[in-house]
Amino acid sequence: MKLFWALMFAVFYCGYLSQGQRVNSTLSAKPSVVNVGCILTLRSDIGKITKSVIETALEDINSNPDVLGGTKLNLSIVDDRNSGLLGIVEAIRYMEMDSVAIIGPQSSVIAHAIAHIANEIHVPLLSFSATDPALSSLQYPFFVRSSPNDMFQMAAIASIVQYYQWEAVIAIYVDDDYGRSGIDALADQLANRRCQISHKAPLKPQATLEEAKNLGMTESGFAWIATNWLSTIFDTIGPLSSEVMDNIQGTITLRTYVPDSEAKKNFVSRWSNLSRRVGTNSTFGMCTYGLYAYDTVWLLARALDAFFKQGGNVSFSINPMLETGLNLYSMNVFDGGKLLLDNILKTNITGVTGLFKYTSDRELYRPAFEVINVIGTGIRKVGYWSNYFGLSVVHPDSPYSYPSSRLSSSQQLYTVVWPGETTEKPRGWVFPNNGRTLKVGAPIRAGLKEFVERVPGTDMFKGYCIEVFTTALNYLAYAVPFKISPFGESNYTELLGLVHEGVYDAAVGTIAITSNRTEMVDFTQPYIQSAYVVVVPVRERGSSAWAFLRPFTPMMWCVTGMFFLLIGAAIWVLEHRMNDDFRGRPRDQIETIFWFGFLTIVSGNKESNVRVISTLGRLVLMIWLFVVLIINDSYTASLASMLMVQHLSSPIKGIESLLKTNDPIGYHRGSFIRNYLIEELGIHESRLVPFNVTEDYAKALRDGPRKGGVAAVVDQRVYMELFLSTHCEFCIVGPEFFRSGMGFAFPKDSHLAVDMSTAIQELSDSGELQRIHDKWLLRGACKSEDTQNEVNRLHPKCFSGLFLTCGFACLFALLLHFSSLAIYSHPADQSSSSESSSCPRTLLSCLDEKDSSVKYHSKRRQLHRVSS
Repeated sequence: MKLFWALMFAVFYCGYLSQGQRVNSTLSAKPSVVNVGCILTLRSDIGKITKSVIETALEDINSNPDVLGGTKLNLSIVDDRNSGLLGIVEAIRYMEMDSVAIIGPQSSVIAHAIAHIANEIHVPLLSFSATDPALSSLQYPFFVRSSPNDMFQMAAIASIVQYYQWEAVIAIYVDDDYGRSGIDALADQLANRRCQISHKAPLKPQATLEEAKNLGMTESGFAWIATNWLSTIFDTIGPLSSEVMDNIQGTITLRTYVPDSEAKKNFVSRWSNLSRRVGTNSTFGMCTYGLYAYDTVWLLARALDAFFKQGGNVSFSINPMLETGLNLYSMNVFDGGKLLLDNILKTNITGVTGLFKYTSDRELYRPAFEVINVIGTGIRKVGYWSNYFGLSVVHPDSPYSYPSSRLSSSQQLYTVVWPGETTEKPRGWVFPNNGRTLKVGAPIRAGLKEFVERVPGTDMFKGYCIEVFTTALNYLAYAVPFKISPFGESNYTELLGLVHEGVYDAAVGTIAITSNRTEMVDFTQPYIQSAYVVVVPVRERGSSAWAFLRPFTPMMWCVTGMFFLLIGAAIWVLEHRMNDDFRGRPRDQIETIFWFGFLTIVSGNKESNVRVISTLGRLVLMIWLFVVLIINDSYTASLASMLMVQHLSSPIKGIESLLKTNDPIGYHRGSFIRNYLIEELGIHESRLVPFNVTEDYAKALRDGPRKGGVAAVVDQRVYMELFLSTHCEFCIVGPEFFRSGMGFAFPKDSHLAVDMSTAIQELSDSGELQRIHDKWLLRGACKSEDTQNEVNRLHPKCFSGLFLTCGFACLFALLLHFSSLAIYSHPADQSSSSESSSCPRTLLSCLDEKDSSVKYHSKRRQLHRVSS
């Protein structure tokens, strides 16, 4: 798999050399002429344009006495002929002329060499086109970059990559120091955004995009991003030929952003006349390099003016270190170089490029770029990039008064027309259509043919994992030829190691996703979730004479019994004074309490001749009968469930109880669960028994530890459910542990893994994944879980709300009852009836005494019975 979109980098070599009058070694007064050198590549279009611009700037400065107070700049321009060696030789010869500053060179490669010389002779070196990030101020203190650093251009490209959610790029660059340095800066910026350069393709400077077109890399599905060399060609040369335009259709390029201003408009309008100085038959347009070259000359002039106002002198001295056999003694050191350098970095001007000033790290203030799309016969602006706020469709000047926002949701560009005349965003990579098939390794586990199985006599495979894999491939937007090869019963980790080494392109099977394995390969999202369980042999529990007690736990029985006694006693207290059914001998009353409470449990008081006539008693009884209804129905349902389920038991209740024994444990050979049991759970290695085939589990579990078998087997639930569907004498006990998913494995940074994950999600959303699961893995399982009965048992906590409600009702009724008795036992009117006054003034005696109204009605009932 290849990532077929690229970034093109180009470099323009240019330079300056100055030859002029030699300034006196020392001058005590402000000089009338100051020598300034300039190194350009006059054979290049940029060199021709900038030569004319620099000469124009020199004329504007020398014609204005307010700039330098009468001092003139003497500029000498030398052609380096696009040769690095010649540029260095001419620079050395030029530097013998005692110049206070040098403008140039154009080429970053030549600038590296000349910057060393500038350091020795303390002459500021100002370049408007040497944008190599490696030209740092620490190594080259006298080098001053008067245009945006390419580090910012690489940051803009990285932001575009992140905006379109591409994770990797192929970088195509000119194979020189400048190109390699730019690629390093791009790699750093991509890494900050969690992207990367997957491949680097160095080219000769003469290479063109024609080769990319011949390879079909300018068609739909590809994306090209070029640095500002492409926009510079459009700005200087103008419309390109139809053949060239066909090769770069849909390309994104950058252009250094220069805000619109009156100074810029006036200078551009002058360019139509100034371009005649170029001396060619063709007409060149103005580019950003020309604008920065113009401001560079003005920056130097303003810095020199500040230099002279601070008492600076143009004086030179001999550096003993330069007295060598190379006749370098004539290269004098500029005594005021450090002061002039400081003034250059502190000078702020508003030029044709806008606000021109330096930050504390010696970079231009707030660099920005235009994002341009090549369409048809021209270009179209689709947005901006600024170091302040990232990508935006608003020009960089407007948002500076607002807080910076680098959130991905705030980044935006207008619609881009990509190669192939499409507005659909390229995926960022394509599967190579070169006849190579995807080599897939499939581990075959004996006894589990439902997952992966080779069709006898053929090279074809079938099973749950295979069908999910092939169906997901059909969901991709491109064809992926593949061939599955069996891997046998080897360790899964070994297979993933071969995927990591490139022996296999993918691995398909029941491969669990673990943290250790993700360090070797990339997994798709899980297509099935699973966890490890403990499987043990079980025996059927015989029928018990006390099985009817199992629906309730012992605590539940105790709580229920306590409440039926409590309710019986509460009803007796509430009914005793007014109900003859709750009166009589103490023995009869105690029997009534037990009998009444028991009947409410069994028959809901339907079969009882005992009546409840008090209001409070009926309230308590109503609530209690509701509680009894719920408890009876729950008991019946739980008992019926227990009688229907086969009763099985095992001394091992789960992984926790297994850890407390020294019995042997079985597992599948090659499974990572072995390391988990040893390292995480602390099980001794001698207890673990590996098995190659799932069917071997049955014999080992039947034999048990005494006959050389195992006490339990630990494996994934998806395997064990199939195993238990045909082996009902075993069961899963205890909770699941170490949950994990299963996925398909691909090499690291594989984009096919990302697309397959998307396809698996689509399978899940459409229900196709569940259909495949039911087709291969849905089996009737034995109901053999030992914990089923325990789960069905009812606890007091299940009815805590009902019990509390009933208890509060009893308490409330009794409080009201005793309150009325207290009032009755202490009447306010001492002249009340004889019956009331004769009542003893104790609460117990009043509680036992029969109510007078009750006595009257009881006597009438007795007379009615006699008369009848």
